[in-house]
Amino acid sequence: MSASRRSLVPLACLVGLCILSGCSGRPSLLPNSDPSLNKTSAQFAADAAKRYPFNTALPPGGVAKGRAQVGYGMDTVQVLNLSDEDWDNVELWINRAFVVFVPKFPAHGQRVKTLNFQMFYDDKGHYFPTDNSTPDRMIQQLEMVRGGKVYTIPVKLAD
Repeated sequence: MSASRRSLVPLACLVGLCILSGCSGRPSLLPNSDPSLNKTSAQFAADAAKRYPFNTALPPGGVAKGRAQVGYGMDTVQVLNLSDEDWDNVELWINRAFVVFVPKFPAHGQRVKTLNFQMFYDDKGHYFPTDNSTPDRMIQQLEMVRGGKVYTIPVKLAD
């Protein structure tokens, strides 16, 4: 077997496994480590539609004690809660246009949550673009709505 064919075997096995395990319609090939985020794309889109529009009347909560890292190569946002309290029932908004609901971010940086761009939806059922070739298709701001306030989460690019 040629080297190029051998390199295709693992990919074919992964695709076959995905098809057999029923991951079609999911935002990522592999399941999320947080079971509450293992939803179909349709479920993420329907949930986002219920949260529209972004509530601009909410008071600001300041800068959240946490951080986010954006990986455009993998189309992910990793969020870490560095505060002393859990963040419960959080809406994460990208550019006030794309939203995902996350039930819990544990306190003290216990666990990084990895969120695929395809988990963030707008009111028209479109997920956040994975073709980030222009500034309008990039994350300009990441905000958290929690407890009736809006918090800014500092964002850095992944290495």
